[in-house]
Amino acid sequence: MAHAILMPKPGQMTEECTVVSWHKKEGDPVKRGDVLFEIETDKSTMEVEAFDDGVLLKIVAPEGAVVPVNTVCAYVGEPGEAIPEAAPAAAVVRTPPPPVLESVPARSPAIASAPAPAASAPAPVQASEGRIRISPRASRAAAEAGIDPRTITGSGPGGRITEHDVLAAIPGAARALVAASPAAAAAGIIAAPGVTAAPAAPRVASPPANAPLAVFPVDGEEEPRPLNRMRRVIADRLTQSWTSTPHFTVTVAVDVTGLLALRAELKAAGTNLTVTDFVLAATAQTLAEFPDVNSRTDGLSVWPRRRVHLGVAVALPGGLVVPVIRDADRLPIGELHDRTVALASAARGGSLALDDMTGSTFTVSNLGMFGVDEFSAIINPGEAAILAVSSAIPTAVAIGDGLAVRTIMKLTLSADHRLVDGEMGARFLGAIRRRLEDPAAFRQEALNA
Repeated sequence: MAHAILMPKPGQMTEECTVVSWHKKEGDPVKRGDVLFEIETDKSTMEVEAFDDGVLLKIVAPEGAVVPVNTVCAYVGEPGEAIPEAAPAAAVVRTPPPPVLESVPARSPAIASAPAPAASAPAPVQASEGRIRISPRASRAAAEAGIDPRTITGSGPGGRITEHDVLAAIPGAARALVAASPAAAAAGIIAAPGVTAAPAAPRVASPPANAPLAVFPVDGEEEPRPLNRMRRVIADRLTQSWTSTPHFTVTVAVDVTGLLALRAELKAAGTNLTVTDFVLAATAQTLAEFPDVNSRTDGLSVWPRRRVHLGVAVALPGGLVVPVIRDADRLPIGELHDRTVALASAARGGSLALDDMTGSTFTVSNLGMFGVDEFSAIINPGEAAILAVSSAIPTAVAIGDGLAVRTIMKLTLSADHRLVDGEMGARFLGAIRRRLEDPAAFRQEALNA
């Protein structure tokens, strides 16, 4: 019996993945554990392996296809074996319609709704045997931007269209879309070739109920570009969190003067730890004391968690990822440092494994290296709280009857009020502060790292 190869579900919030490349061709022999194809999620790439021996009977989802999770991508079985007739078909490459650009002159009361232009004849393309030479990333970028890749001249090897070629073509495609609209030309927005703008009485069109609000152009505004997939996923998840989770925040000021002195002492001794390492260690140990802050809820039930899996927010050019340090409360600070560095490097290199990005119970977001006085973060879905770490800033503070300059760092806890109330949040932050203001507790452990 032929075995269906399904699109895996890499993460709790992942609903679809893109097929990047196939490592096997139809008819190729397959052994259990062989890599069949590579997929791309919103934040990483991963390989999909075969679970059965046989041959690759059929590829249902081609390269570049955006496929819902748990959908058939291929079949593996014995040579000549029939494929189930009632098998569900995988999703093919989704090409959204070209975006309708609405632009209204600042002095005009009219709102123009331009219909999509008729398709123009495609320009010559680089093809081999009728196939467009285009990278999977470029294919996805073109689909997201609503651009026909056949109109793009590739700059890659053999004329292959790259992602850079697609991004460079987006502004021109947007201008062509508006220029091709007779309605836009008649409204005086832009003159389309062969269209004479005729004076029209001012009118206000009634947009559909679900239409986005009209955006008025601003002097100096550049052509729009599509939001990349990673940022769209981040936006969806954090919008869900912000609108469905009752956030509240608590902030404390931590005197890290002694901690920074310890860090300098350790560095001179050959142990180079960062402020982030100390914050992660203090947070992990405190979470072990406050299991409710380490839990999650759906509003009806609570899932307690006794193991501390610490997420560390890492900024990338295209968005944000949160690799996970498992059992962080059980790691010596030296191992915590090594694990953090390794995960951050893998995140920036795009080589994080699936297990490295799932299962966090609490997240730390540190903007201290950017001179931030104070900020609050949005809770990651599936967690009860997130800690925002600001910069360590020399500050004049009152000590007794006098003033002294101390280095102060603010920590802000954003918490889910269904699980954590104000009193618990204050005690949790207070416990982290006590640990960070007692550097002697870290000294021996750090020297042995």
